[in-house]
Amino acid sequence: MSPSRSTPRPTIIDVARDAGVSKTSVSRYFGAERTLLSESMRSRIEASITRLEFRPDRIASSLRGRKTGLIGMLVADLRNPYTVAMVHGAELACRERGYALLVFNTDNDDALERRHLDILQGYSIEGLIINTRGQNLMPLQQSLASGLPMVLVDRHMPGLECDMVGLDNAHAVTLALSHLSEQGFQHVMLVTEPVAGISSREERVAAFDVEAGRLGLGHQVLELELGDNAERLDRAVGAWLERGERPQALLSANGVVTLALCQALSRLGAQSFERAGLIGIDELEWCSLVGPGISTIAQPVEAIGAQAVERLWTRIEGATDAPCQVVLEGELTLRGSTMAAVRS
Repeated sequence: MSPSRSTPRPTIIDVARDAGVSKTSVSRYFGAERTLLSESMRSRIEASITRLEFRPDRIASSLRGRKTGLIGMLVADLRNPYTVAMVHGAELACRERGYALLVFNTDNDDALERRHLDILQGYSIEGLIINTRGQNLMPLQQSLASGLPMVLVDRHMPGLECDMVGLDNAHAVTLALSHLSEQGFQHVMLVTEPVAGISSREERVAAFDVEAGRLGLGHQVLELELGDNAERLDRAVGAWLERGERPQALLSANGVVTLALCQALSRLGAQSFERAGLIGIDELEWCSLVGPGISTIAQPVEAIGAQAVERLWTRIEGATDAPCQVVLEGELTLRGSTMAAVRS
Protein backbone atom coordinates (compact mmCIF):
# COMPACT_ATOMS: atom_id res chain seq x y z
CA MET A 1 0.00 0.00 0.00
CA SER A 2 1.25 3.44 -0.85
CA PRO A 3 1.57 5.86 2.06
CA SER A 4 -1.48 8.06 2.55
CA ARG A 5 -1.13 11.64 1.43
CA SER A 6 -1.80 14.20 4.16
CA THR A 7 -4.60 16.69 3.54
CA PRO A 8 -3.20 20.12 2.62
CA ARG A 9 -3.70 22.77 5.28
CA PRO A 10 -6.53 25.14 4.22
CA THR A 11 -5.52 28.69 3.34
CA ILE A 12 -7.19 32.09 3.52
CA ILE A 13 -7.96 31.71 -0.20
CA ASP A 14 -9.82 28.46 0.52
CA VAL A 15 -11.86 30.17 3.24
CA ALA A 16 -12.65 33.12 0.96
CA ARG A 17 -13.76 30.79 -1.85
CA ASP A 18 -15.91 28.71 0.50
CA ALA A 19 -17.56 31.77 2.06
CA GLY A 20 -18.01 33.56 -1.23
CA VAL A 21 -16.05 36.62 -0.14
CA SER A 22 -12.72 38.22 -1.01
CA LYS A 23 -9.38 37.30 0.52
CA THR A 24 -9.22 40.83 1.92
CA SER A 25 -12.48 40.27 3.82
CA VAL A 26 -11.09 37.12 5.44
CA SER A 27 -7.92 38.98 6.43
CA ARG A 28 -10.05 41.72 7.95
CA TYR A 29 -11.98 39.10 9.93
CA PHE A 30 -8.75 38.17 11.74
CA GLY A 31 -7.65 41.76 12.33
CA ALA A 32 -8.66 45.07 13.82
CA GLU A 33 -10.79 45.89 10.76
CA ARG A 34 -13.23 43.10 11.58
CA THR A 35 -15.84 45.68 12.60
CA LEU A 36 -15.94 46.90 8.99
CA LEU A 37 -17.54 43.62 7.92
CA SER A 38 -21.29 43.16 7.98
CA GLU A 39 -22.74 40.69 10.49
CA SER A 40 -23.83 38.45 7.62
CA MET A 41 -20.34 38.38 6.14
CA ARG A 42 -18.75 37.65 9.53
CA SER A 43 -21.17 34.75 10.00
CA ARG A 44 -20.35 33.25 6.59
CA ILE A 45 -16.63 33.53 7.19
CA GLU A 46 -16.93 32.00 10.66
CA ALA A 47 -18.95 29.09 9.25
CA SER A 48 -16.31 28.46 6.57
CA ILE A 49 -13.50 28.60 9.12
CA THR A 50 -15.30 25.96 11.19
CA ARG A 51 -16.17 23.79 8.20
CA LEU A 52 -12.62 23.84 6.78
CA GLU A 53 -10.95 23.70 10.25
CA PHE A 54 -8.84 26.68 9.24
CA ARG A 55 -6.21 27.94 11.70
CA PRO A 56 -4.37 31.21 10.96
CA ASP A 57 -0.57 31.06 11.24
CA ARG A 58 0.02 34.02 13.55
CA ILE A 59 3.79 33.62 13.73
CA ALA A 60 4.21 33.40 9.97
CA SER A 61 2.11 36.53 9.63
CA SER A 62 4.40 38.43 11.99
CA LEU A 63 7.50 37.30 10.08
CA ARG A 64 5.95 38.67 6.89
CA GLY A 65 5.49 42.01 8.61
CA ARG A 66 1.73 41.64 9.04
CA LYS A 67 -0.21 42.05 12.27
CA THR A 68 -0.50 38.96 14.45
CA GLY A 69 -3.85 39.82 16.04
CA LEU A 70 -2.44 38.88 19.45
CA ILE A 71 -2.76 40.89 22.67
CA GLY A 72 -0.84 39.83 25.76
CA MET A 73 -1.95 40.13 29.37
CA LEU A 74 0.10 39.73 32.55
CA VAL A 75 -1.90 39.16 35.75
CA ALA A 76 -0.65 38.81 39.30
CA ASP A 77 -3.10 36.16 40.51
CA LEU A 78 -5.41 34.29 38.16
CA ARG A 79 -7.27 32.77 41.13
CA ASN A 80 -8.50 36.16 42.31
CA PRO A 81 -12.21 36.60 41.40
CA TYR A 82 -11.45 40.18 40.29
CA THR A 83 -8.88 38.87 37.82
CA VAL A 84 -11.22 36.19 36.45
CA ALA A 85 -13.98 38.71 35.71
CA MET A 86 -11.56 41.31 34.34
CA VAL A 87 -9.96 38.79 31.98
CA HIS A 88 -13.39 37.70 30.77
CA GLY A 89 -14.35 41.28 29.95
CA ALA A 90 -11.05 41.82 28.13
CA GLU A 91 -11.39 38.59 26.16
CA LEU A 92 -14.87 39.51 24.96
CA ALA A 93 -13.61 42.92 23.83
CA CYS A 94 -10.65 41.29 22.05
CA ARG A 95 -12.99 38.90 20.29
CA GLU A 96 -15.15 41.78 19.08
CA ARG A 97 -12.07 43.52 17.68
CA GLY A 98 -10.77 40.37 16.01
CA TYR A 99 -7.89 39.83 18.46
CA ALA A 100 -6.87 36.80 20.50
CA LEU A 101 -5.87 37.29 24.15
CA LEU A 102 -2.82 35.51 25.61
CA VAL A 103 -3.03 35.49 29.42
CA PHE A 104 0.02 34.76 31.58
CA ASN A 105 -0.31 34.34 35.36
CA THR A 106 2.73 35.55 37.35
CA ASP A 107 1.56 34.24 40.75
CA ASN A 108 3.04 37.43 42.24
CA ASP A 109 6.49 36.12 41.28
CA ASP A 110 8.68 38.89 39.82
CA ALA A 111 11.12 36.49 38.13
CA LEU A 112 8.25 34.56 36.55
CA GLU A 113 6.77 37.85 35.34
CA ARG A 114 10.03 38.70 33.53
CA ARG A 115 10.09 35.29 31.84
CA HIS A 116 6.47 35.62 30.77
CA LEU A 117 7.18 39.07 29.33
CA ASP A 118 9.99 37.62 27.21
CA ILE A 119 7.71 34.83 25.97
CA LEU A 120 4.91 37.25 25.07
CA GLN A 121 7.27 39.43 23.06
CA GLY A 122 8.41 36.30 21.25
CA TYR A 123 4.83 35.89 20.04
CA SER A 124 4.99 39.37 18.46
CA ILE A 125 2.05 40.66 20.45
CA GLU A 126 0.56 43.94 19.25
CA GLY A 127 -0.15 45.26 22.74
CA LEU A 128 0.13 44.39 26.43
CA ILE A 129 -2.30 44.71 29.36
CA ILE A 130 -0.67 44.65 32.81
CA ASN A 131 -2.25 43.83 36.18
CA THR A 132 0.71 42.90 38.36
CA ARG A 133 2.66 44.15 41.41
CA GLY A 134 4.75 46.38 39.15
CA GLN A 135 8.21 45.29 40.26
CA ASN A 136 9.63 44.87 36.73
CA LEU A 137 9.66 48.50 35.67
CA MET A 138 12.81 48.50 33.52
CA PRO A 139 11.88 45.74 31.02
CA LEU A 140 8.40 47.24 30.70
CA GLN A 141 9.88 50.69 30.06
CA GLN A 142 12.14 49.19 27.41
CA SER A 143 9.20 47.46 25.72
CA LEU A 144 7.15 50.67 25.80
CA ALA A 145 10.06 52.66 24.37
CA SER A 146 10.41 50.12 21.55
CA GLY A 147 6.84 50.89 20.48
CA LEU A 148 4.80 48.20 22.23
CA PRO A 149 1.46 49.75 23.34
CA MET A 150 0.57 49.10 26.99
CA VAL A 151 -2.33 49.66 29.36
CA LEU A 152 -2.27 49.23 33.14
CA VAL A 153 -5.28 47.80 34.98
CA ASP A 154 -6.25 48.69 38.56
CA ARG A 155 -2.99 50.34 39.57
CA HIS A 156 -0.44 52.91 38.49
CA MET A 157 3.22 52.12 37.97
CA PRO A 158 5.37 55.23 38.54
CA GLY A 159 7.79 55.64 35.66
CA LEU A 160 5.65 53.77 33.13
CA GLU A 161 3.95 56.39 30.98
CA CYS A 162 0.89 54.58 29.62
CA ASP A 163 -2.88 54.54 30.01
CA MET A 164 -4.50 53.12 33.15
CA VAL A 165 -8.03 51.75 33.65
CA GLY A 166 -9.50 50.99 37.05
CA LEU A 167 -11.99 51.74 39.81
CA ASP A 168 -12.67 55.23 41.16
CA ASN A 169 -11.30 54.26 44.58
CA ALA A 170 -12.18 57.51 46.36
CA HIS A 171 -15.78 57.26 45.19
CA ALA A 172 -16.01 53.59 46.30
CA VAL A 173 -14.73 54.36 49.79
CA THR A 174 -17.03 57.38 50.06
CA LEU A 175 -20.03 55.22 49.10
CA ALA A 176 -19.16 52.67 51.78
CA LEU A 177 -18.50 55.14 54.60
CA SER A 178 -21.51 57.32 53.78
CA HIS A 179 -23.74 54.25 53.97
CA LEU A 180 -22.21 53.12 57.27
CA SER A 181 -22.63 56.60 58.73
CA GLU A 182 -26.27 56.77 57.59
CA GLN A 183 -26.91 53.43 59.29
CA GLY A 184 -25.61 54.79 62.58
CA PHE A 185 -22.15 53.20 62.70
CA GLN A 186 -19.67 55.45 64.48
CA HIS A 187 -16.42 53.49 64.37
CA VAL A 188 -14.93 51.79 61.30
CA MET A 189 -11.83 49.66 60.78
CA LEU A 190 -10.47 49.28 57.23
CA VAL A 191 -8.81 45.90 56.68
CA THR A 192 -6.41 45.71 53.74
CA GLU A 193 -3.57 43.68 52.35
CA PRO A 194 -0.10 45.35 52.44
CA VAL A 195 -0.40 48.79 50.91
CA ALA A 196 3.12 49.98 50.00
CA GLY A 197 3.71 50.20 46.25
CA ILE A 198 0.15 49.22 45.25
CA SER A 199 -1.52 52.43 44.10
CA SER A 200 -5.12 51.19 44.32
CA ARG A 201 -4.64 50.18 47.96
CA GLU A 202 -2.85 53.45 48.74
CA GLU A 203 -5.75 55.40 47.22
CA ARG A 204 -8.32 53.48 49.26
CA VAL A 205 -6.47 54.04 52.53
CA ALA A 206 -5.97 57.74 51.79
CA ALA A 207 -9.66 58.18 50.89
CA PHE A 208 -10.66 56.25 54.03
CA ASP A 209 -8.70 58.59 56.32
CA VAL A 210 -10.08 61.71 54.65
CA GLU A 211 -13.72 60.61 54.41
CA ALA A 212 -13.91 59.03 57.88
CA GLY A 213 -12.52 62.25 59.32
CA ARG A 214 -15.03 64.34 57.36
CA LEU A 215 -17.92 62.20 58.65
CA GLY A 216 -16.62 62.31 62.22
CA LEU A 217 -16.15 58.53 62.41
CA GLY A 218 -13.67 56.88 64.71
CA HIS A 219 -11.37 54.93 62.41
CA GLN A 220 -8.26 52.81 62.11
CA VAL A 221 -6.50 50.72 59.46
CA LEU A 222 -5.43 47.08 59.83
CA GLU A 223 -2.81 46.16 57.24
CA LEU A 224 -2.25 42.42 57.04
CA GLU A 225 -0.57 39.88 54.76
CA LEU A 226 -3.16 37.14 54.37
CA GLY A 227 -2.43 33.44 54.04
CA ASP A 228 -0.89 32.11 57.24
CA ASN A 229 -2.01 35.05 59.41
CA ALA A 230 -5.45 33.73 60.34
CA GLU A 231 -4.66 33.81 64.07
CA ARG A 232 -3.50 37.43 63.90
CA LEU A 233 -6.61 38.40 61.96
CA ASP A 234 -8.82 36.60 64.50
CA ARG A 235 -7.12 38.45 67.37
CA ALA A 236 -7.47 41.82 65.63
CA VAL A 237 -11.12 41.32 64.73
CA GLY A 238 -11.87 39.88 68.16
CA ALA A 239 -10.29 42.89 69.85
CA TRP A 240 -12.31 45.18 67.59
CA LEU A 241 -15.52 43.40 68.57
CA GLU A 242 -14.68 43.71 72.28
CA ARG A 243 -14.18 47.48 72.14
CA GLY A 244 -16.57 49.36 74.34
CA GLU A 245 -17.32 51.83 71.54
CA ARG A 246 -20.47 50.86 69.65
CA PRO A 247 -21.78 50.63 67.01
CA GLN A 248 -18.76 49.65 64.92
CA ALA A 249 -18.10 48.25 61.46
CA LEU A 250 -15.47 46.62 59.27
CA LEU A 251 -14.64 47.81 55.75
CA SER A 252 -12.88 45.24 53.57
CA ALA A 253 -10.52 46.66 50.93
CA ASN A 254 -11.16 43.88 48.38
CA GLY A 255 -12.84 40.53 47.81
CA VAL A 256 -9.94 38.44 49.11
CA VAL A 257 -10.03 40.35 52.40
CA THR A 258 -13.83 40.03 52.58
CA LEU A 259 -13.52 36.25 52.44
CA ALA A 260 -10.83 36.29 55.15
CA LEU A 261 -13.00 38.50 57.37
CA CYS A 262 -16.04 36.26 56.93
CA GLN A 263 -13.91 33.26 57.89
CA ALA A 264 -12.59 35.11 60.96
CA LEU A 265 -16.07 36.16 62.06
CA SER A 266 -17.26 32.57 61.62
CA ARG A 267 -14.40 31.26 63.77
CA LEU A 268 -15.20 33.85 66.45
CA GLY A 269 -18.77 32.60 66.76
CA ALA A 270 -22.10 32.71 65.01
CA GLN A 271 -23.11 35.95 66.79
CA SER A 272 -20.09 37.84 65.47
CA PHE A 273 -21.92 38.93 62.34
CA GLU A 274 -24.46 40.67 64.60
CA ARG A 275 -21.85 42.48 66.70
CA ALA A 276 -20.34 44.60 63.91
CA GLY A 277 -21.26 45.80 60.46
CA LEU A 278 -19.34 44.51 57.45
CA ILE A 279 -19.06 45.96 53.96
CA GLY A 280 -16.55 44.97 51.28
CA ILE A 281 -15.20 46.43 48.06
CA ASP A 282 -15.88 43.77 45.36
CA GLU A 283 -19.12 41.92 44.75
CA LEU A 284 -18.72 38.14 44.94
CA GLU A 285 -21.32 35.46 44.16
CA TRP A 286 -21.35 34.12 47.69
CA CYS A 287 -21.82 37.49 49.45
CA SER A 288 -25.59 37.07 49.47
CA LEU A 289 -25.27 33.66 51.16
CA VAL A 290 -23.05 34.45 54.17
CA GLY A 291 -24.49 35.51 57.52
CA PRO A 292 -27.22 38.11 56.95
CA GLY A 293 -25.81 38.79 53.47
CA ILE A 294 -22.70 40.94 52.98
CA SER A 295 -23.11 44.50 51.68
CA THR A 296 -20.62 45.38 48.96
CA ILE A 297 -19.34 48.05 46.62
CA ALA A 298 -19.53 46.18 43.31
CA GLN A 299 -16.75 47.00 40.87
CA PRO A 300 -17.64 47.06 37.14
CA VAL A 301 -14.86 44.54 36.63
CA GLU A 302 -15.78 43.21 33.19
CA ALA A 303 -16.21 46.78 31.97
CA ILE A 304 -12.74 47.59 33.31
CA GLY A 305 -11.27 44.70 31.27
CA ALA A 306 -13.18 45.81 28.17
CA GLN A 307 -12.07 49.43 28.58
CA ALA A 308 -8.46 48.30 28.89
CA VAL A 309 -8.74 46.61 25.50
CA GLU A 310 -10.41 49.67 23.98
CA ARG A 311 -7.64 51.96 25.23
CA LEU A 312 -5.02 49.54 23.95
CA TRP A 313 -6.73 49.37 20.56
CA THR A 314 -6.55 53.16 20.16
CA ARG A 315 -2.81 53.00 20.81
CA ILE A 316 -2.35 50.11 18.36
CA GLU A 317 -4.19 52.21 15.79
CA GLY A 318 -1.68 55.02 16.30
CA ALA A 319 -3.14 57.39 18.91
CA THR A 320 -0.34 59.58 20.31
CA ASP A 321 -2.20 61.73 22.86
CA ALA A 322 -0.87 61.91 26.43
CA PRO A 323 -1.46 58.86 28.65
CA CYS A 324 -4.86 59.02 30.34
CA GLN A 325 -6.58 57.51 33.34
CA VAL A 326 -10.02 55.93 32.91
CA VAL A 327 -11.83 55.36 36.22
CA LEU A 328 -15.21 53.69 36.54
CA GLU A 329 -17.55 54.04 39.52
CA GLY A 330 -18.60 51.20 41.81
CA GLU A 331 -22.18 50.49 42.87
CA LEU A 332 -23.50 50.00 46.40
CA THR A 333 -25.27 46.67 46.98
CA LEU A 334 -27.12 46.64 50.32
CA ARG A 335 -27.58 43.51 52.43
CA GLY A 336 -28.16 42.67 56.08
CA SER A 337 -24.55 43.00 57.26
CA THR A 338 -24.82 46.80 57.40
CA MET A 339 -28.48 47.27 58.32
CA ALA A 340 -28.90 49.01 61.67
CA ALA A 341 -31.87 46.77 62.54
CA VAL A 342 -29.61 43.75 63.09
CA ARG A 343 -27.17 45.55 65.41
CA SER A 344 -27.12 44.47 69.02
